Amino acid sequence: MIRSSVLSLVLMCAIFCSPSAAATRGAGPGAAMPVFQGQRSLGSQGGAGATGAGKHGETWNINIHDAVNRALEFNPSLGSQESQGRSSEESRKSARGAFGPKLGMSYSTAKQERKSTANTVAPPNMGTYSWGVEVSQPVFQGFKLLANYQQAALQADSDKAALRNAELSMTEQVQTQFLNFLRYEESVRSERDALARLRDQLRITTAFFDVGLRPRLDVLQAEVDVYQAENSVIKAENSRDTSQAQLNTLLGFSVTTPVKYTGQLAHVPFTKSLEQCLEAAYRQRPDVYMAAKSVEIAGKNQQAVQSDYYPQVEAYYNITQSGNTPDLQKDGSNGSRTQTWEVGARATWNVFQWGTTYYADKEAGWLVTKMRYEVENLKLSVGYDVKSKLLAVHEAEKRINVAEKTVEQATEAYHVALARYQEQVGTNFDVLDASSKLTTAQASLTGAKADYLTALSQLYVAMGEFQPDLMRR
Repeated sequence: MIRSSVLSLVLMCAIFCSPSAAATRGAGPGAAMPVFQGQRSLGSQGGAGATGAGKHGETWNINIHDAVNRALEFNPSLGSQESQGRSSEESRKSARGAFGPKLGMSYSTAKQERKSTANTVAPPNMGTYSWGVEVSQPVFQGFKLLANYQQAALQADSDKAALRNAELSMTEQVQTQFLNFLRYEESVRSERDALARLRDQLRITTAFFDVGLRPRLDVLQAEVDVYQAENSVIKAENSRDTSQAQLNTLLGFSVTTPVKYTGQLAHVPFTKSLEQCLEAAYRQRPDVYMAAKSVEIAGKNQQAVQSDYYPQVEAYYNITQSGNTPDLQKDGSNGSRTQTWEVGARATWNVFQWGTTYYADKEAGWLVTKMRYEVENLKLSVGYDVKSKLLAVHEAEKRINVAEKTVEQATEAYHVALARYQEQVGTNFDVLDASSKLTTAQASLTGAKADYLTALSQLYVAMGEFQPDLMRR
């Protein structure tokens, strides 16, 4: 009766604990999930503004917000961090399982040969066979089980923060590349405008030369400037196309996929103070959270080491059957069959190990101290990081104001120089110089706007804040 009860328990455990049974109980429509689900902080809306495009040779239209969402969902580089987070979660569940009872089975066979006298019973001819089942439950492990579980749970939380940190880094990378693309696209327009101005100047200079009002030198200078402008346009177009190819790669597109990235280098005011930025950074930066968790993990590791100071206690219940045949039955005149059960508790205690536990405890304690120093160092680095990014934002903002005035003055200077040249008062050099300064001023304004938004993106990342749409006011 006892044997059949134990066999039933074993069978039930095999059924309900098997992976297939667990999968069956948890299965349902859409239960199977891919290994990499994309980012989780912003929801599964990657590429939401562009999901209907790109079919049958159509062009994708993507703004900076859609670009960030799509990269977080489809860029394969985040898959590794996602898998690590899932692995840590399973490790936490495994550590939790150590609190429950254990069921073990054993089956053994042994054959003895010995010389016997007339008064001694000979051993069974086929040997002795034994089968046993034992259920054991940890009662006290010196807080080791609890420390291991808490350590695994902390590691799972830390890996989730690591995934968020990777998502922030990917956000910054995509936004930086997107802004570079807009910068190069604006540079292409500026260089083409400069080329158009120089071609007009060449046409005017050639007309004056044809009627004998200007020397051949003016025509040659104008032609050289036109060729140089054409070369600048080619370089700007190549930089734009290269940036677009890299942006396609970050978003999970092939380099041949037709994608139209839309947006403008708009000036979005940033009004937070340094104190507000620092408060946000210390509160929501994933690496700060991970550093704090690392201290706790080190503390739990020390607690697990200290468990060797205490006795290990567990309760158990076992049943053992033995016989002289493989089916545990009695056979022959010398055969035997026995069945025993036992319930009890056992305690083990390593009283002395030549300082092994003591020094391991000291080692773990110094690791805790090390982690605490690293946390303090990280906080100092975060403060510098946030302040430097905020200063970069303020610097670029001031440069925008100066560049706008420079473009305004350079435009007026170019029109004045062109009018003076057409009235035969100014020189060809004055026009070409004014055109060059106007092009330089426009490039400075474009660079200042791009640098401002890039610094703003970096500041949000330094604060640990997701801001996929930098253009939002």
